[in-house]
Amino acid sequence: MNRKTLERIFLEIISEDEGFSDITSSNIPSKVINARIISHSYGYVSGIKELRVLFDLFKISVLRSKSDGDYIRKGTVVFRLRGNTKDILLVERTALNLISRMSGITTLTREYVDFCKKINPKVKIAITRKTTPLFRYFEKEAVKIGGGDTHRFGLYDMVLIKDNHLKLFDSIKKCITAIKAKKSFVHKIEIEVKNQKEALEAMMCSVDIIMFDNMLPSEIKLVMSKIKKQYPNTNTLFEASGNINLENIKEYLMSGVDVISVGRLTHTIPILDFNLSIDT
Repeated sequence: MNRKTLERIFLEIISEDEGFSDITSSNIPSKVINARIISHSYGYVSGIKELRVLFDLFKISVLRSKSDGDYIRKGTVVFRLRGNTKDILLVERTALNLISRMSGITTLTREYVDFCKKINPKVKIAITRKTTPLFRYFEKEAVKIGGGDTHRFGLYDMVLIKDNHLKLFDSIKKCITAIKAKKSFVHKIEIEVKNQKEALEAMMCSVDIIMFDNMLPSEIKLVMSKIKKQYPNTNTLFEASGNINLENIKEYLMSGVDVISVGRLTHTIPILDFNLSIDT
């Protein structure tokens, strides 16, 4: 995301928070002060690049900061800032909300990625579109910093055929044929399948990615063995998705897939705790 777009987003967020006036800070002295953003959690920080844009927008100088992806402990000073009291207090909550959520996502993603590297380092961990409305860029960026893959960003950058699309056609073949007749050559085609029959039908249509949706690892492993025998030189990628977590991901890592998408990286994550303290 470019700087101008980020600035517009931040101005909208601050406007939502400030309303017609920050009635508390309007009564405090206006002077130049130093402040710190301090971690109260352990994990991996992200959102540094974006917060630098926010602070610069409100003429708050960053004297020093950590970098995206740095490991932090409780008590780590993540930012040292200098600016006007009213400006710092105005952006305080926006900055803390963003860094807390992004760092939580990065830390959880890193946990998945590190675990998977021990079992099968060839498999990529990807995010889904189960993101907070209007916050997708920040959440996907946090996943990337944690070592995960952002998958498709929206409806516009890849074809993903789901069950509701297939209901509008008589077969997988007819659906894919119709899409191939109209899509741009630069867009990949991915299709969700729920069983062996659908997977083998999709393979006959030469798609780029096949996603095994809510299938057990044992089912995927069986399908993959048949596909590899019938299509030993295939370039198709294979993805597993649906209720995958750290408790069951090991079985999916051994099923033969190339990608595992994990919705909980963004839709149910613990945040990291930070606060902003003015130096007196």
